[in-house]
Amino acid sequence: MDCTYDIAASYSENFQRGPRLPSSANVPAIPANERVEFLGQHVNSRLGIAAGLLLNAKWIEGYAARGWDLLSYKTVRSAARECYPPPNWAFVNADAGEGPVFATEILSEDPETISSAVCFGMPSMPPEFWREDIARAKAAMGDGQMLIVSVVASPELNWSAAQVADDYAQCAAWATEAGADVIEANYSCPNVCSAEGQIYCDADLSGAVTQTIRTGIGDTPLLLKIGVFQNATNAENQRAFLHAVAGNANGITLVNGISRAVLHHDGRPVFGEDYVKAGVMGRIIHAPCVAAVREARAVIDSEKLSLALAAVGGVSSAADYEDFIAAGADAVLCGSSPMYLPDLACGIKAGNHC
Repeated sequence: MDCTYDIAASYSENFQRGPRLPSSANVPAIPANERVEFLGQHVNSRLGIAAGLLLNAKWIEGYAARGWDLLSYKTVRSAARECYPPPNWAFVNADAGEGPVFATEILSEDPETISSAVCFGMPSMPPEFWREDIARAKAAMGDGQMLIVSVVASPELNWSAAQVADDYAQCAAWATEAGADVIEANYSCPNVCSAEGQIYCDADLSGAVTQTIRTGIGDTPLLLKIGVFQNATNAENQRAFLHAVAGNANGITLVNGISRAVLHHDGRPVFGEDYVKAGVMGRIIHAPCVAAVREARAVIDSEKLSLALAAVGGVSSAADYEDFIAAGADAVLCGSSPMYLPDLACGIKAGNHC
């Protein structure tokens, strides 16, 4: 199977080279759908790519040209951060549940059945690079397309909550100045064990950070990317989080992968002993992600919270897209499927689904 991201190469190599997309001569005709509204802006569709695959302006430009309209620039920080050692991406065989998933090199001929796992650690180029590159990315996009820039704090030992919030806000302000249409604050990362990977689990901290970001970006729309609430008090924690951020955030992006052990069949961790668990994506997480969106929508509607929902999780067909729309999503962002289905957006649009 041809993939735009070479999982056998390093993150740096993929970053420098850009996506391995089919020839521009093979770009399918992009259907001209009626424009829709998302986060107060008129866009060509409700379909896009989540933060992760689009490493820089080269990747944004390549996918914008193939009909993806909501494009998320991979998460940036206030200081440079190296990627975790390779491998960083693996295809997996996965069953429903919470047990381990197992790496495989034998892929189904049906791309809609594929699952994968990633372990990058939210690397970032230094701000002096990404601030200029975001401007290049914005310039490469077409009319009716939205540039979402994902930001995260890089807390040091003994930082206060206020320092974490200020670091988020600084990154968000720089991204806004560089040309971002929307800021997405990443409050969850399934393969980062430090504080910035679990912000969303603390409603009070989430509220404080969100308020600080809002102060730093003015009226720029703000999304918050979160994971699943996995304990017995799931509903209570989710409700507390949504109430804490409503009024300062404009929407929620969910779900940021699901963390599971990723192993070879002999039991060795695929990403090394330090990263036994990693974020699983693709077919295996679709059903739980649809359920998470439905649950969030029920709270938002019943308690009249002004929050949009951008859904992520296992979308590789028009039917998957429709699952999320039916669950209450205002937009759908694909995570892994655009790597091996770069023209999926055109296919979904052709059926007048978005």
